[in-house]
Amino acid sequence: MARTSTIERNTNETKIKLDFNIDGTGKADIDSGVGFFDHMMHGFARHGLFDVNLKVKGDLEVDCHHTIEDTGIVLGNAIREAAGDKKGIKRYGSCILPMDEALVLCAVDLSGRPYLVFDANFTADRCGDMDTEMAREFFYAVSYAGAMNLHIKVLYGTNNHHIMEAMFKAFAKALDAATMYDERITDVLSTKGTL
Repeated sequence: MARTSTIERNTNETKIKLDFNIDGTGKADIDSGVGFFDHMMHGFARHGLFDVNLKVKGDLEVDCHHTIEDTGIVLGNAIREAAGDKKGIKRYGSCILPMDEALVLCAVDLSGRPYLVFDANFTADRCGDMDTEMAREFFYAVSYAGAMNLHIKVLYGTNNHHIMEAMFKAFAKALDAATMYDERITDVLSTKGTL
């Protein structure tokens, strides 16, 4: 059974269409209008081995906020829909990912309960054309729309580009691990019987 989803979200601020495949090969066709964010999403797709086709038209004449936050909402919805009933998946995933001098920890629980812990500080206001404060907003939106616990902690690092890129790649690897099947799990991995 294919674990895919297509999500469209249209508001006065953004128009977004996302095709998402959990069981992909890392193919990505991404155009958000924010070059640095596109770079981050390409890394997410490639390192999580997700297929991602993303088109965003946002109010970039204002700033990048709505474009990135709303994409997080759409990605969270896409992950939740593609994961389906979550029967047989590992549910939890984590990764400690190095990117040159930066080291970032990410842990995911596809629990059905949204929560974000984001422990990171940037020393620059922007990476390329993306405001660094949008990293937290993006992951907050993903965690709540995707109904997942998401913890991201920068253990250390000095280069803002490396720190941000390590976040997106670590999230991809943790999510890939959480969505993998384990033949020993015949239902959902919960004493409640539901996720």
